Amino acid sequence: MKTVNHWIGGKSVEGTSGNHGPVFNPATGAQDTRVALASVEEVDAAVAAAKEAFRSWGTVSLSKRTAILYKYRELLDAHRDEIAELITAEHGKVHSDALGEVARGLEIVELACGIAEKLKGELSTGVSTGVDVSSIRQPLGVVAGITPFNFPAMVPMWMFPVAIACGNTFVLKPSEKDPSASHRLVELAAEAGLPDGVLNVVNGDKVAVDRLLEHPDVAVVSFVGSTPIAKYIQSRAVEHGKRVQALGGAKNHMLVLPDADLDFAADNAINAAYGSAGERCMAVSVVVAVGDIGDDLVKKIADRAAKLRIGPGNDPSSEMGPLITKEHRDKVASYVHGAAAQGAEVVVDGTGYTVEGHEKGFFIGVSLLDKVPTTADAYRDEIFGPVLCVVRAETYDEAIELINSSKWGNGTAIFTRDGGAARRFQLEVEAGMVGVNVPIPVPVGYHSFGGWKDSLFGDQHIYGNDGVRFYTRGKVVTTRWPEPSEEVGINLGFPKNH
Repeated sequence: MKTVNHWIGGKSVEGTSGNHGPVFNPATGAQDTRVALASVEEVDAAVAAAKEAFRSWGTVSLSKRTAILYKYRELLDAHRDEIAELITAEHGKVHSDALGEVARGLEIVELACGIAEKLKGELSTGVSTGVDVSSIRQPLGVVAGITPFNFPAMVPMWMFPVAIACGNTFVLKPSEKDPSASHRLVELAAEAGLPDGVLNVVNGDKVAVDRLLEHPDVAVVSFVGSTPIAKYIQSRAVEHGKRVQALGGAKNHMLVLPDADLDFAADNAINAAYGSAGERCMAVSVVVAVGDIGDDLVKKIADRAAKLRIGPGNDPSSEMGPLITKEHRDKVASYVHGAAAQGAEVVVDGTGYTVEGHEKGFFIGVSLLDKVPTTADAYRDEIFGPVLCVVRAETYDEAIELINSSKWGNGTAIFTRDGGAARRFQLEVEAGMVGVNVPIPVPVGYHSFGGWKDSLFGDQHIYGNDGVRFYTRGKVVTTRWPEPSEEVGINLGFPKNH
């Protein structure tokens, strides 16, 4: 059986705790791999390696840092298929979707290659007689990243390329459910010439997470995952004096106005709700149908849902793969099973779906629930699976009030031909990322990703300009070079510019 070990100080390190976790192939249900779970001592070793590497990496020139990142970008590009295959084998998503994940991660590596532009300081000359003031940004030291199972390559690449480009060193704690893709990313970084200790990986569970949160040499913690864990990460990290960025869960609404092209809206609802089996924090999980279009829209979505091809992710004909674990599949199914009793209409029930030849795989079909009450569990909870809820609203005002009453504010979208309505929506809706006729409005790499309310804890979004600010701290330098003959004299008053 394959064992995924830690990566500390530039080499693979076997786990010494004796604890391992299972890694399943979701399409077959078989355990093909196990992952070493780190002890406190192993986390300490990774942090120590990162701290030692920071002594030199923090002062390496921008040109040398970016030269390594350019080489890394080329290696990632050459190994796209290999990384995507690792994602499919352990997460289950179809190969084309896994390739898309790698491509999105590459955007951030490309952003990091241009870090010199982002780190330019500011200079004001002559602010007072003979006095200049400059502002610079400097790295913080050891940075930790705790990443989720649903994007085992992309989300780590949202973090460490920008962090190390800014001069920090990094300790990554990937999901123990699908760790191989993250480890391959780190191996390729070493092959690109990244010095030992700059980028480390410790696998683990709560033991590893808690040690990173409390370790005195970890300056910064970045996290992506569920809202309850994001709250925990933020409170524990802040308690230990760390800068923290914790992205939580979502319940993304897609508002469809009566003037929208319903075929276009139905296609996009299918893509956004059922892509990657709904295991995306930016998945559309609620469609809000305004006016009298609900019945037609639901029929169009149901007709399309019936034609989706569900199967192993390595089958080119598959459009949707399995869920990550059996336990998660059963939990997702429970929302559909209980929907009718809570007032919803079950239009499509995919809970009994099986794939011939893969009966032990963690497959589930797509489900569609109509007229879902806002009190139903399927509406209130983040399901994180291929279950789409449809809610009816009489007017735009009713719909926007419904969306804004959600405790989450990650992403949202409006489908309409009315530019005025779209403009009003983007200004009024309470969410961090908004799409206009775009159902999954994930920003490109040179903008920043992040939500509002219970979807983000911390004051900086991830990657883009926010990412650079998060992984650096500002310093202002005031300079004066007095002339040899200049007399200053004694003056205890508050300094004045003159």
